[in-house]
Amino acid sequence: MRKDPVTRVTVEIFGQKYTLKGEASEDYIREVAQFVDEKMRELSAKNPSLDTTKTAVLTAVNLADEYFKLQQEYEDLIKLIEAETRGKQS
Repeated sequence: MRKDPVTRVTVEIFGQKYTLKGEASEDYIREVAQFVDEKMRELSAKNPSLDTTKTAVLTAVNLADEYFKLQQEYEDLIKLIEAETRGKQS
């Protein structure tokens, strides 16, 4: 059984270097890291008194909130498509 190659990429997020590993492409891993860095910097600019740990945790909470909202929108769209498909089959 062949395993996908593991990509190792060193990135910088909020001034700290991290070596990330994954099966995705180097470009994708860098894009994700850049996204997280941007979100942390946006939050830090609005709340300059927060330390790095609190900035990271609040960024994670905000991203989780966005994820759950998008997941709900996706599920709602699937239900809508299924309802329309059933309506056309009747």
